[in-house]
Amino acid sequence: MHERSSVAELANSLKSELHRYSPGEKLPSSRALVERYRVSPVTVSRALARLASEGLVVTRPGAGAFRAAARAGTPPPGDTSWQEVTLSADAATELVPRAVDASGVLVTLAAPPPGVIEFNGGYLHPSLQPEQAMAAALARAGRRPGAWGRPPTEGLPELREWFARGIADTCTAAEVLVTAGGQSALTTALRALAPPGAPVLVESPTYPGMLAIARAAGLRPVPVPVDPDGVRPDLLAAAFRATGARVFVCQPLFQNPTGAVLSPARRPEVLRIAREAGAFVVEDDFARRMVHADAGPLPAPLAADDPDGVVVHVCSLTKATSPSLRVGVLAARGPVLERLRAIHVVDTFFVPRPLQEAALELVGSAAWNRHLRSVSTELKTRRDTLAAALRTDLPELALPHIPSGGYHLWARLPDGTDEQAVVSAALRAGVAVAPGRPYFSAEPPAAQLRLSFAAVAGPAEITEGVRRLRTACDEALG
Repeated sequence: MHERSSVAELANSLKSELHRYSPGEKLPSSRALVERYRVSPVTVSRALARLASEGLVVTRPGAGAFRAAARAGTPPPGDTSWQEVTLSADAATELVPRAVDASGVLVTLAAPPPGVIEFNGGYLHPSLQPEQAMAAALARAGRRPGAWGRPPTEGLPELREWFARGIADTCTAAEVLVTAGGQSALTTALRALAPPGAPVLVESPTYPGMLAIARAAGLRPVPVPVDPDGVRPDLLAAAFRATGARVFVCQPLFQNPTGAVLSPARRPEVLRIAREAGAFVVEDDFARRMVHADAGPLPAPLAADDPDGVVVHVCSLTKATSPSLRVGVLAARGPVLERLRAIHVVDTFFVPRPLQEAALELVGSAAWNRHLRSVSTELKTRRDTLAAALRTDLPELALPHIPSGGYHLWARLPDGTDEQAVVSAALRAGVAVAPGRPYFSAEPPAAQLRLSFAAVAGPAEITEGVRRLRTACDEALG
């Protein structure tokens, strides 16, 4: 059994038995709990810590764990209704309201209810994460001299150099800023490049988290359609002319959610169009380390073909490792770098040094490349399993593109389908899927679902998930 589930199960078992003890009464010793539940001392310690964090037990070093005293009566709630007036008072003067719907982001962050298969997850399943390698890297990092000191605001030079080598031969450490993951980097980039009320061109469909960032900054997302070869240059040029936008955000490699790769012919076109518009291209290179085993050589980042500083490059380690290893970078050249640096410092000061040191230890270890190869093989297997199961059990779901990287498939529902009805029926059937609507900044052309194969336990769970989705579609589609 995985350590995390063991901790949760033990904590729940202990919680159900707390009524047997009076407030202040001592619980069985850790040794007794180890023997009774046949778990490790670490599991017992973590389970008791979880109960302590909930205020149910009190732990005393050298004495043991005790049932906490009953809490005092809950005070009457205050009146927060005044906040509605305050929060909306400026709405009339805002060009773009900053009220944000985070539901599209929370879909991939929230843990599903127990027993529900997670086809909506945005991160690797724990079995795919390099947990042992990360633990070893963190332990080594903690022993580095100055590991808990203040790092340079731009990030550790060695880590910046490592990221720079992966971006382009011409990219240097001086052009790289270490950020707290890709989401933080995108937030900094959009705040730096566009004032509130300005338009920002985005791919359609696109990542809901980026749309949320734009709206929170008071920007107006303007959709530019994507086909299997990436963003359409003719429509991109037209959008620049129509809006006067100075920023275009794109994912040229394994685009989320379509999985499209910007074609070789379109790459220089996109850069030329942006350059002629006097605009920046924010390149979100989120999936490069989640390539599938059958992908073949990958195209270089757009930043590698950009001597003029058009591209602001974003990438991170998070997707290929763990949602908690929030280490990424912004890379840019020219005067824009100073603006990015200033906003980054004001917002976050710096990324915690222990996390940067641990990242350095991880990517410098022999385990790193082994992990990437393992993930590459496993993602291909899961992708093939999901695609085959959908074709067999749900042939009415169209799969216009099977990507060779990333962690999900983009499926189109039959015309006239109530997308939300399918999503709700799926949850009742025991499988969580991501609706397509949040991926569009304007009206969607069809009902669609994003189905992740990275957050599930393995191929067997994928097959069972599709079976449950079949049940949901039978209910929702009639």
